Amino acid sequence: MAETNDDTLIHDRSLDPARQIQRLLHIMERLRDPETGCPWDVEQTFASIAPYTVEEAHEVADAIEREAWDELVGELGDLLLQPVFHARMAEEAGMFTFAEVARHVADKMVTRHPYVFGDAERADSADAQLKDWEKAKEQERKGRTLDGVALGLPALMRAVKLQNRAARVGFDWPDISGVLEKITEEAQELAEARDELGPDAREEELGDLLFVMANLARHLGVDPEVALRRANAKFVRRFNHVEDELRATGKLPKDSTLEEMDAIWNRIRMRERGERTG
Repeated sequence: MAETNDDTLIHDRSLDPARQIQRLLHIMERLRDPETGCPWDVEQTFASIAPYTVEEAHEVADAIEREAWDELVGELGDLLLQPVFHARMAEEAGMFTFAEVARHVADKMVTRHPYVFGDAERADSADAQLKDWEKAKEQERKGRTLDGVALGLPALMRAVKLQNRAARVGFDWPDISGVLEKITEEAQELAEARDELGPDAREEELGDLLFVMANLARHLGVDPEVALRRANAKFVRRFNHVEDELRATGKLPKDSTLEEMDAIWNRIRMRERGERTG
């Protein structure tokens, strides 16, 4: 049987960027076909796919954090599939197409980089350029200061973006001392009232403390998402070592006391510190 044009496109393995984008769009169209497509893909909606979009972005960040460059090409591909999926659903609903999505972001890049695509003077540094970028976004943005900070962002990331917006109009502590005092205050309030508060009130108080911690990260020039991700990785690494040492003695964590596990944990922590300073 002769191969059809459709088969040729679907099985195209060339490295032509335009051809591969066309191939991906066509594959998604086939997957979403109500009669011959994949039942799972056909049933999806914007809301059901949105969590996968966020998850894929985090997996890209994770591969970069681990410098797993051999995995990055696949993770970026998984992330690219997300706008293709959303755009396909939008086209089916008569809302917009993938071409409009691409045109929109391309237009935005041209507008926000007049020193590259126009006659504007180029900034002397990345920091200066970032300020110009923020000014351009401010001109595009309408409404209140905090409008447009996406609700779907990770909570710590959104906290920092909200605080940065507020700081640009002067609503910020002048130095880090005010942030540290507020952290002490919020922690003390939570500690004093933890047995008196109901679940909702405890959640609110803890949320206030986390929000101020995000502000501390901002004042320190630290990305709290990155800091917490690295702390998570450190915890996993150290606890795996605890399990390994216990297994070497024929035990599992559930068969051990907290004191035994703490002793191993502290040895691992001191060893890591010694390696960093050695």
